[in-house]
Amino acid sequence: MKKKMVGMQLRSLNNLIMRYMKNSPDKKKAAQITGMNGWLIGYLAEHQDEDIYQKDFEERFSITRSTASKVLSLMEKKGLVTRQGVPHDARLKKIVLTPKALEVHEMFKKDGYRMENILTHGFTDKEITQLISYIERMKKNMEQVL
Repeated sequence: MKKKMVGMQLRSLNNLIMRYMKNSPDKKKAAQITGMNGWLIGYLAEHQDEDIYQKDFEERFSITRSTASKVLSLMEKKGLVTRQGVPHDARLKKIVLTPKALEVHEMFKKDGYRMENILTHGFTDKEITQLISYIERMKKNMEQVL
């Protein structure tokens, strides 16, 4: 019996998740929003009471500085975020959602709950917790070599 490769299984699952998100009814209403834009909007919406900077995105989503910069610049052009100065450091610009992005977030949040329910259907809470711990351990393993 051939051994299944974990990386291939995760990549395949990611492709299915991305396909679901791309084809969801709410996504079609917000056609200009990419998958990464949706995740960033969600992160910002869930942390509205904090100052969030580009570096936070880089760390949270394991993306490079240049990728984060490009994504945020495009999101600014789409009218989804603004970069605002902070009084304590003129070099820092916090990322703030626009009302348009908050509307998108509400649509995506409903869609995210639907997707999460599909993904975890038939799993116990204990199994979900264990799965998340495995994935977090895999991420740490990869971060150590990068």
